[in-house]
Amino acid sequence: MHVRRMMCAVICIALAVPAILSAQTPAAQATPSGPIAPADSLNGLMNALGYEVVGAAEAMPADKYDFAPAATMGEFKGVRTFGAQVKHLAESNYEFFHGWTVPGATAVDPKTIEALKTKDDIVKALKDSYTYAHAAISTITTDNAWNAGPSFLPPQFKMTKASTAAFCIAHSMDHYGQMVEYLRMNGIIPPASRQPQSM
Repeated sequence: MHVRRMMCAVICIALAVPAILSAQTPAAQATPSGPIAPADSLNGLMNALGYEVVGAAEAMPADKYDFAPAATMGEFKGVRTFGAQVKHLAESNYEFFHGWTVPGATAVDPKTIEALKTKDDIVKALKDSYTYAHAAISTITTDNAWNAGPSFLPPQFKMTKASTAAFCIAHSMDHYGQMVEYLRMNGIIPPASRQPQSM
């Protein structure tokens, strides 16, 4: 993981979310008043990213899951295939919350995900990982949001439950961008970028 880039993305999320939500709220719709629970706010963002990532994973044909840009196209030597990108995201959605107590949810060993071969199995693993991430984020409360929590990052990053969740969301954003490039290289417009059909 490119930690500096990911931390910048976390900060950008925190700064951009109010403006984005304000711009997307129809004028006729009432603006929520009062505090919003940390889990609700973070899960709202995770829903949006999960929707885009899963849509991209489903859009790539099964026979293109082994696609990676050719080394002759630029600096692509050793990059992940599309399928490996999806598996990495699924594995990471568990890794971010490793050591958390997540009632009613069970983490999956990364080796189990790494061994998957078919598109259907990989997409299912991705969806399951987002379900787990949502369950983990749902344990964040106003009282514990800024408590230090288990993290794979070194202590100087001062990771809390809330920042861990934000980092997980930023990580999805990072890899979604890469998945979009792979889709477009194969002549596929990502579902989230398609224009709605006119009535």
